[in-house]
Amino acid sequence: MMGRMASEETRTMTPPTGRSAAAHDAGKPGGAATRAWTVRLLVLGIVLSALNLRPAITSLGALLEEVRDGLGMSGSVAGLLTSVPPLCFAVFGVMAPRLARRFGAGAVVCAGMAAIATGLLVRPYAGGTAGFLAGSALALMGIAVSNVLMPVIVKHWFPDRVGSMTGLYSMALALGTALAAAVTVPLTDTLGGSWQTGLALWAGLAVAAVLPWLPFVRGRATPPGAGEEAAGATQTPGPVSPSASAEHARVEAPRLRMTRSRTAWALAVFFGLQATAAYITMGWMAQIFRDAGVPAGTAGLLLAVTMVMGVPLALVIPRLATRLPHQGPIVLALGVCGLAGYAGLYLAPAAGAWAWAVLLGVANCAFPLALTMVGMRARTGQGVARLSAFAQSTGYLISIPGPLLVGVLYQHSGGWGLPIALMSALMIPQMVVGFLAGRDRTVEDEAAR
Repeated sequence: MMGRMASEETRTMTPPTGRSAAAHDAGKPGGAATRAWTVRLLVLGIVLSALNLRPAITSLGALLEEVRDGLGMSGSVAGLLTSVPPLCFAVFGVMAPRLARRFGAGAVVCAGMAAIATGLLVRPYAGGTAGFLAGSALALMGIAVSNVLMPVIVKHWFPDRVGSMTGLYSMALALGTALAAAVTVPLTDTLGGSWQTGLALWAGLAVAAVLPWLPFVRGRATPPGAGEEAAGATQTPGPVSPSASAEHARVEAPRLRMTRSRTAWALAVFFGLQATAAYITMGWMAQIFRDAGVPAGTAGLLLAVTMVMGVPLALVIPRLATRLPHQGPIVLALGVCGLAGYAGLYLAPAAGAWAWAVLLGVANCAFPLALTMVGMRARTGQGVARLSAFAQSTGYLISIPGPLLVGVLYQHSGGWGLPIALMSALMIPQMVVGFLAGRDRTVEDEAAR
């Protein structure tokens, strides 16, 4: 099915979008039904993929103490372990657009889900810290390429529903994150108390996510952004010959250098700082509560509450963001919630645990906002692909030291005062650059050459 669409896009060089796509397909025998089936399968694939983009991390956060004891890790090494996700996202995420151009975005995401399943199944039984890190890196590689390609796929297939589809994807991501945090400890206890089993069981969800993408692997579909790179910034209704499209590309589709765009840099730094906060939360918040006297199961539930706040808000925030000319006020509101949550963790971590979990969950919704702004700060699929890769790869590089530094500060200070102070301090520049990234402008106006 994807092969048929791929050949169709290759002929026209202008990907069907919105109502024009429906009209384009409706004129063919069975075209409307074919497109409807493909879109439903694609939505299922997006949702299942999003469910798998965080359990590898939050399931580990819920069992971090058991993993540390089982593998003999120090606090500093555990901090290194919590820094592996952003490192992998930065290194492998930048490869995603090139892989999509060569193999097709659907094939890359399908391979990514398979890598997640394999990594999650292998890492608990690999033996030793090095094997555990290698298995984690394989799973995170699959997450990295999917992270980058999801906003591009949404922009390509649902250009008139970027806000609602980003919200659906972000909601599924938050649900998967919360589910892993909430049930990993109870399931581990039910299955005999082995942390290896508790971590490995999440491979099954990744296997399920492979299936919807299989029909998209058969042909080398024109990847999201590639067709539009040929089509340029304007969308020409109706079929266009390949030669005409190529000439159009040479004349009207300037190459983009993201390093020249202030908006791209602001969005990248915003993405990096919100990722720093998110991975510190996912990796360490349960431990903060446990050290304050909260039972392990309850600490896992508190982490789940933080993550599940993204489920309803992931639907609301992207839609609200797309209706505002400036997304800065949303950035500031989320930042204030984060500062209040950190203050609570410092002053009364156990007494007000549920309130702090809710506030930090609201603050973590900077992630769906950042994804939405990626789609809004570029006019074309080419721009979205390049901006998504630049913002996420650069952002995840920025976020690498945060979780590691928290582990070092925790081990050497013997408490959570200094780590929480670090988290609070990082929230201020996050609010500043997020406000700048929310301005109504596009990277094509700044990065073309």
